[in-house]
Amino acid sequence: MKKLISILLLSLYLISTTEVYQLLKIPTLIEHYWEHKKLNPEMSLTAFLKTHYENPVKDGDYGKDQKLPFVVHSAPLALIFTVHPNFYFEAKSENYRPLKSHKIPSKDEDFCYKGFTGSVWEPPRALFI
Repeated sequence: MKKLISILLLSLYLISTTEVYQLLKIPTLIEHYWEHKKLNPEMSLTAFLKTHYENPVKDGDYGKDQKLPFVVHSAPLALIFTVHPNFYFEAKSENYRPLKSHKIPSKDEDFCYKGFTGSVWEPPRALFI
C-alpha cells in the first residue's frame, strides 16, 4: 500500500511540476495523425511530425495542432509558502503524558572481548612472512 501511495504522489508531483503531463496528450497525436492519413494516405509519420513540429503553419486545423503534445508549453506549478514573522506556536504541556523509557542494551558486555575491539581495525604488522 505504501508503494502504491508513493507512486501516486510521485506521479502527481511530476505531472504538475514538469512537462510530463504532455505525454498524456499522445492519444490526441495519434488521432490527429490518423485524420491526416485519411486525407493523404501517402503521408508517413515522419512527414506528419515535420509538418506539425518542424515547420508549423496556420491552416484549417490550427486549433487541433495546438492541442498536440509539446506544441504549447506552460509554466510548471510553483508553490511558495511564507510564514508571517509574528506567527508563533504554543504547546501546552498539560495535555501530554510523560513517556516511560525502557533502556535497551546496545551490546552484550559478557560477549564482547575487552582487548579485541580496540585492535580489530589495525593494519597487518607484516605483509610477507
